[in-house]
Amino acid sequence: MRHYYLLILLFLLPVFSMAGVLRGRITDENGKGLPFASIYIKEAASGTASNDEGYYQLQLSPGTYTFEFKYVGYRAKFETVTIGEGTQELNVQLQPEVLNLKEVIVRAADEDPAYGIMRNAIRLGKYHRNEAKAWSARVYMKGVYRLDKVPPKVLGIKVVDVDTGIVYLSESVSELSFKKPNKINERIFSSKVSGQKKGFSFNQASEMNISFYDNLMKVEGLSERGFVSPLANNALFYYRFEYLGTFQEDGRTINKIKVIPRRKNDPVFSGNIYIVDGSWRIHSTDLRLTKDAGIDFVDWIRVRQVYAPVAEQIWLPVSQRFSFEAAGLGFKGGGYAMAVYSKYRVQPAYARPPKLEEVEPEPTVTAEETPIAEARPAKKPKIKLIEPEEVALEAEKPIHDDKLFSKEILVVEKEANDRDSAYWAEIRPVPLTQEEVTDYQAKDSLEVIKKSKPYQDSLDQVRNKPSIGSFFIRGYTYSNTYQKRFYSFNPLLSITGGPSILQYNTVEGVVADVRMEYTKRFEDRTRYEIAPAVRYGFSNEKLNAKLRLTYQYDPIKNSTVSVEGGRYVDQISTVDPISPFVNTIYTLVAERNYMKLYQRDFGRISYRSELLNGVYFNGWVDYAHRMPMQNTTDYTFRSRGGDTGSRFTSNVPVNAELADASFSPHEALTLSLNVSIQPGQEYITRPDNKINLGSKYPTFALGFRTGINAFGSDVNYSTAALRISDDVSLGLLGRSKYSVTGGTFWNKQEMYLMDYKHFNGNRTLFAGVYEGFQLLDYYRYSTNNSYLEAHYEHHFNGFLFNKIPLFRKLKWQEVVSLNYLNTQESRNYLELGIGIEHIFKVIRVDFVTSFQEGNKARTGIMFGFGF
Repeated sequence: MRHYYLLILLFLLPVFSMAGVLRGRITDENGKGLPFASIYIKEAASGTASNDEGYYQLQLSPGTYTFEFKYVGYRAKFETVTIGEGTQELNVQLQPEVLNLKEVIVRAADEDPAYGIMRNAIRLGKYHRNEAKAWSARVYMKGVYRLDKVPPKVLGIKVVDVDTGIVYLSESVSELSFKKPNKINERIFSSKVSGQKKGFSFNQASEMNISFYDNLMKVEGLSERGFVSPLANNALFYYRFEYLGTFQEDGRTINKIKVIPRRKNDPVFSGNIYIVDGSWRIHSTDLRLTKDAGIDFVDWIRVRQVYAPVAEQIWLPVSQRFSFEAAGLGFKGGGYAMAVYSKYRVQPAYARPPKLEEVEPEPTVTAEETPIAEARPAKKPKIKLIEPEEVALEAEKPIHDDKLFSKEILVVEKEANDRDSAYWAEIRPVPLTQEEVTDYQAKDSLEVIKKSKPYQDSLDQVRNKPSIGSFFIRGYTYSNTYQKRFYSFNPLLSITGGPSILQYNTVEGVVADVRMEYTKRFEDRTRYEIAPAVRYGFSNEKLNAKLRLTYQYDPIKNSTVSVEGGRYVDQISTVDPISPFVNTIYTLVAERNYMKLYQRDFGRISYRSELLNGVYFNGWVDYAHRMPMQNTTDYTFRSRGGDTGSRFTSNVPVNAELADASFSPHEALTLSLNVSIQPGQEYITRPDNKINLGSKYPTFALGFRTGINAFGSDVNYSTAALRISDDVSLGLLGRSKYSVTGGTFWNKQEMYLMDYKHFNGNRTLFAGVYEGFQLLDYYRYSTNNSYLEAHYEHHFNGFLFNKIPLFRKLKWQEVVSLNYLNTQESRNYLELGIGIEHIFKVIRVDFVTSFQEGNKARTGIMFGFGF
């Protein structure tokens, strides 16, 4: 029977594989290839595009098809072709569009006809955005990024293993599904990355699913504010339009409109948009964003879209291409991402389209006018929108199962990268250019060499050379890339806030705090870390050491277990409110020893994981012998003449709730459990990891901590807190971030200052954590009673400063902040701040004023990093 079935399969295989190939080249009037020209097949409601050299290729079942070849700025050409078995060649030459300037009747000599066309398009924008209740399509995507110039060094760091030419080439084929109002699902079933046979593409068709029918277009990573569409409801405030003429295409009149920003630095597009006369829908776009529009990381980006009727009265994109160029830090390059849509299935939302009708106002004649006076309209004719009729429920034919849509908006199938070259030659709708063919061949051949030990070792020889930056900024890492082993050391002087090797404080004097981390990674993305640390104080002559072992065993859930123990020195405040570097500067220069320390012998076991989508857990249990420490030195850089008395404060903090915050040696067994929930969290599933994308809802976090009076422990208390936080986009007005935390204590039988709730304070010119307090004492209002803490920040992202020429040129941005605290002793404590960020791209300066019970308390200027 098995041989019988095999025989049947061999007979049927030619039937299943019968398909013809149509290929050729699309050229302009001079015979030059037209890149990204659109080819639309009416009978299949599908499309494709030519490559950068104008070549195209289509694989179709036998039959007769009507092909529409078009390119922005050229007249469309229609060809009817009968496809049989084998390969046919059809070269097409397009001619420049001939615009007719007499198609539109000018009603008012003082207004360009483009405004009437765009007003109609804006009025119908909502309808065109929603005319498809649901749809699905096959999407072919290709991303090509290249470097034309590479510097030898960046910030003193030698650039290795980076060449000019194509640096990233990737293709993918996915099934993209959409359902109103905003449900989306994408399944990538084919993926190919040049030089990474086992790699998975980061192409995402849903990211390219942007629409100029939306008022504000948000492109993640390109701008913090978004961009106003030429079809936005308020577009006339941001744009001027110029009528360039019309041309005919398949019996339709297409209007070509020039899009011009009204002001140089508004977040808007420029270029051309094509509108179908009568239906007032988008035919195609050729629009650009430049640095003037406030884009980040690139010099310009060009958006070209082609729409086509995929169902009766429904037009959707059949091809899109985003091109860009960028330069910075000595690098220069560019690239593009393109998407071609085919095999559309559409569920309409309306039974009939809307209509726009002109309503002539009643003529008016004043009493003073003579009978001979001609009655004239008081105003221009008004346009009335006749709303579309929605499809009746019983007439609906759903194309999707509701189970298809979930919070998993994209999944990359495990077998996606197993496709061979024959598969790609068959399914790829846009032929590769010769440069892309060469890149695949060269990088796929070199992949084995690049993963070999001699090659990796040669690169490591360059990477492992120490530099000034590695010692003072980011620390030094010694890499054995072939074996996936890495040894990292903390920097000599960390100006970014982390632990540095050299420190100074009044308790230990000069401190040598050497921390090393050994990491071993595996092919399945699991890893383990061994992190020893040694600390020696030259004034108190005490040696401390600890060791941490960490194992990440589930990259999908980010599940990690850690064991740590030893003897070390920590800040009394568990939030580490002041960095060792800042404390060193203030101690030596300003004679302010803000850092308060204690010593502990401890052991800790920690665990964290994502239990369910959007539900995160982390917890630890800690047993410590805690010991007080005293000042042992008062050395500073400042000369005090004959004054030999210390100007430093005691190592015992001042706290409003404790008459004496000092403590004697004791034992502490502590348990901490924390759960955070982000409802509606969307995510991407890849074979090797999960990428969480956030949610439109706030994040809720519940924490519980208790001191357990067992096994010799001297502490006995319980505390819990609830925190709500969110990051909210307000469009052109910027972004707001807020958090509100409320907590309480109970069963307070035995506690020490380390067990209190501490707040991120700051008494220096260097801004502390921005979700904290900038003028608050570090320990004064630490509490073991009920408390309420709130923080709010609004980043205008240039909404105001863009109106000021100097600030606009400097690209500075404005920010305001509010911090509030209520404890038993602080009462109503409030901080108000106003600041400027993005100074030299990374610096932020804030002016902050604090109030206590409505009375002004302090003012200060803070310097920090504001990217």
